[in-house]
Amino acid sequence: MRQLYEYHPVVGYRFIPNLKARIQHEGGGYLVHANDDGFRSNRPFARALAPGARRILFFGDSFTAGDAVSNHHRYTDVLEARLCEATRGRVEAFNFGLSSTGTDQQYLAWREFAQDIEHDVLVIAVFVENIRRVMAHYRPHRDADGRERIYAKPYFSLDGDQLLLHNVPPRPAPFDMDELPPAEQGAVDMGGRFALLRKIVNAVGAKDAVQRLTHYQPLPAYDAPASPGWRLMRAILSEWIGASKRPVVLMPLPLPQHLDQACDASAYQARFAELASELGCTLHDPLPAFMGYPAAERRRFRWETDIHFTPEGHRVLAESLAPVLYRMLAQSAQRKDLVCPG
Repeated sequence: MRQLYEYHPVVGYRFIPNLKARIQHEGGGYLVHANDDGFRSNRPFARALAPGARRILFFGDSFTAGDAVSNHHRYTDVLEARLCEATRGRVEAFNFGLSSTGTDQQYLAWREFAQDIEHDVLVIAVFVENIRRVMAHYRPHRDADGRERIYAKPYFSLDGDQLLLHNVPPRPAPFDMDELPPAEQGAVDMGGRFALLRKIVNAVGAKDAVQRLTHYQPLPAYDAPASPGWRLMRAILSEWIGASKRPVVLMPLPLPQHLDQACDASAYQARFAELASELGCTLHDPLPAFMGYPAAERRRFRWETDIHFTPEGHRVLAESLAPVLYRMLAQSAQRKDLVCPG
């Protein structure tokens, strides 16, 4: 099995810098190209903006990093091309997505790699399942031999309303479950209810089961504003968005089951809407755009067994986000013209 990642003492890991690899996949395989910072990009992440250029930074997990598609098929790359055409100018999309990470690790990646990069807009794409990942202290990953092992991850806890960072640097060597104290064994994210529902949805002949589960909630941490999972997610996003010097788009990405109408999205939609209103950032919920397509067409937005977006899924996501970013880039240009006339 090809090794794609290397240890990082703050984030936990990153893509091997300057990696070029072809990954076998049910879609026929896809290309992964990383830059010298260890993120999937065909170019380096320059710190300074070229005169007249606009730049958007994207953070997220595998749905943003682009698991299952080559770099140029990702929604970020599709957006870059469309925005360049729409603005008739130079627009750069810097994709800091990192597969299998939580929002906590993505925040650390922003602090470690991106705070000093000039940009106009920051997009934080939260795959809604990440509410479980931020509660975890350990996550399973496959090693170079393809074996699933347990690895420590950096994580935050709350002391009142104060975020406390733990496990930095995380232990590089993997754990066996019996090495962990009993209390810590419950802090290993093994997929929980989400994994069970994914198996049901992807199972052959599961249509009737899916229909019966229409109101199933695989992520109950979104049900109440005071749940421990949401309080922690909210604190991480609040600190991150508050620290950003540029406008922020908060974009919750639905589960495949939301696209299949196998579970209810209203709880997470309410939490993210409340947070965006409180912080004064822009909320973009792409779920309505996805749901505007017939069910049979929506099913083509992800792979047959892999839950990640197909190129068609990335295209729909890009189309839904493009008007939001076009408007924000226009506003950014106006602000710069006011500061630097001529």
